[in-house]
Amino acid sequence: MTSTLNGIRVSILATAVLVASSSAASTRPVGETAIFTGLDKITARITRLEVPVGERVQFGTLEILADSCNKRPPTETPETTAFVEVFDVGKTLADELSEKDTADSALPRPPERLFSGWMFASSPGLNAVEHPVYDVWLIDCKMSEPETSEPSE
Repeated sequence: MTSTLNGIRVSILATAVLVASSSAASTRPVGETAIFTGLDKITARITRLEVPVGERVQFGTLEILADSCNKRPPTETPETTAFVEVFDVGKTLADELSEKDTADSALPRPPERLFSGWMFASSPGLNAVEHPVYDVWLIDCKMSEPETSEPSE
């Protein structure tokens, strides 16, 4: 009987901890936009790229998709992370616009996935995009405050 009561107490305590942790996680800020630096190795031009989470942004022949973006709170060790997918689409926006002006267009090739994984702002060389012309690395994450469900007075 005592072991059954102890088991029930442990399961109630575990449930309370789980509910508390899930409610704490839902009040954390959410990443809206991942900020990258892009380098064109041919022209040595550096570009700041703001990629809204869930949207694709083109940089040269690369297409960058940030699936998530996270930034630790100021009370913890600073770290910014993002789950990123980078594709080589093979054409720049200027190429696509010039193609629209001509009657014959080449068959489009499917985008080639160059990178899929986590990027860390503190270690840009850890998971780098390997491309002969472009380098892309994460530098920051714009956060939004979560919506509260408390009624305002």
